[in-house]
Amino acid sequence: MLDFSFSKGRYMRDNPEVFLKENETIDDLQYKGLMLIQKEHGFRFGVDAVLLANFAEIRKGDLVLDIGTGTGIIPILIAGKTEAGKITGLEIQEEMAEMAERSVKLNNLQDRITIVQGDIKNGLEYFGPSKFNLAVCNPPYMNKGGGIINNLDLKAVARHEITCTLEDIIKACSRLIVPGGRLAMVHRPERIVDVLYLMRLYSIEPKFIRFVHPSPNKKPNLFLVQGTRGGNAGLKVMDPLYVYNAEGNYSDEINRIYHRIE
Repeated sequence: MLDFSFSKGRYMRDNPEVFLKENETIDDLQYKGLMLIQKEHGFRFGVDAVLLANFAEIRKGDLVLDIGTGTGIIPILIAGKTEAGKITGLEIQEEMAEMAERSVKLNNLQDRITIVQGDIKNGLEYFGPSKFNLAVCNPPYMNKGGGIINNLDLKAVARHEITCTLEDIIKACSRLIVPGGRLAMVHRPERIVDVLYLMRLYSIEPKFIRFVHPSPNKKPNLFLVQGTRGGNAGLKVMDPLYVYNAEGNYSDEINRIYHRIE
């Protein structure tokens, strides 16, 4: 798993309105001075969130919705890397939403990012129909019957379909994005049929898919997919993305995504 170097101290002095709670750290995202508050011993973002923020097609002025924003990592990266307009992070867990809001303030991004605490199943009540140009989602990977449930609620909700299902998410997105708008997701290969079936069921036509492999000659452990609401049929399979190269070092593409090389 990739990680960013840990740093804290001067950032708190620079922004006295932002505070840390017990078991929290500030992590340096090593890009344009962006920082993120996370649990030291709890749910922390992974490479999947970073890859999704890089993969999603984001146009100048886009209104973007991140479903299950967690720490707020995806809105913060999108704000830093793109010319998106307003970005909304929706998070059902009050504690996580409050922490994400502090990260937004830490980066002085209140004019571009809004964190909303609530349930995607009530998305129409919060935002109204056809509001966003793009929705992104790094959903829980385990369905209700799959995997071992973690005793820590924050981790359990992030990893298992406890508060909402994959269908809940895609169904809501089909109503929240504008006609011609996009939905970008990251998921595990064993759920690929579920994802593609549900996207088409709710009139979001899969247009691009990319498989993420730990290294060459290893099976993919993630895939990225983007669909268009009301789009024509036609799915493009993109070149695979390798996290490590054959020598066991991070691939050039991963280093570029993480801004280690230009």
